[in-house]
Amino acid sequence: MSSGAAQLIEQLDPASTVLLTVECQRGVVGPDSALPELADAARNSGALARVARLVAAAHDAGVQVLHAVAERRPDGRGAGRNARLFRAAERLPVQQLTGSTAVRIADPIPVSEDDLVVRRLHGLSPVAGTEVDALLRNFGCRTLVVTGVSANVAIPNAVFDAVNLGYTAVVPADAIAGVPADYTAAMVRNTLALVATVTTTDDVLAIWRRLRGGR
Repeated sequence: MSSGAAQLIEQLDPASTVLLTVECQRGVVGPDSALPELADAARNSGALARVARLVAAAHDAGVQVLHAVAERRPDGRGAGRNARLFRAAERLPVQQLTGSTAVRIADPIPVSEDDLVVRRLHGLSPVAGTEVDALLRNFGCRTLVVTGVSANVAIPNAVFDAVNLGYTAVVPADAIAGVPADYTAAMVRNTLALVATVTTTDDVLAIWRRLRGGR
C-alpha cells in the first residue's frame, strides 16, 4: 500500500469524517435550474451522479452527511448586495426561495433522516457564517469531504474555510463541477490540490467499503 493510500484511509475514518454536499439543490443543479450552464456541467460531467453515490455510500458506512443549501427570503432580508454575483442572482428567473422546491436536495441524491441540511441566507461560503463548524465539532469531525458546486465559488470557499478551521479537506475531484466545464480541472490542479487531499469518487467508495467490511 502506498503512503498516499494509507493516508487517505486514515483521513476517511467514518467515525471522524463528514461528507458535505454544496448547493446540490433543485434550483441550482436540477432540470429547472436558475443556472442552466452549471446544471448541465454538473449532470453531463457525471459529478451530480457521483455525489449521489458518495452520499449513499456515506449512509452505508456510517459517515455523517451535511447538505449545504443557499436560499433567500422572498423579501430578501439578510441577503447581501456587496458582490456582482448577489445582484445578478436577484434577477434570475428561478429564485432559491426558502421553503420552495428550488431549495430541496436534487435528484438523484438520497437524503436520510440522519442527514442535516444547513441553510444560509448570505455570503459565498457554505461553512463560514453558518452552523457547519459547530456541527462538525459536535460530530467529532476531523476530515470534511467536499462535493457539489460550484468549483468557481462555493467549493473553494468551503475548502479554504475547512482548512482554516483546522479540518482536513478531501475533494473527490470528479464529484465537483463549475463553469466553463474545463475550469474545474484547472481549479483543482492549481488551487485545491495545494490545500486539500484530491482523490476520486471510486477511491473514496473503495475505502468506505473496506472500512465497513472490517467492522
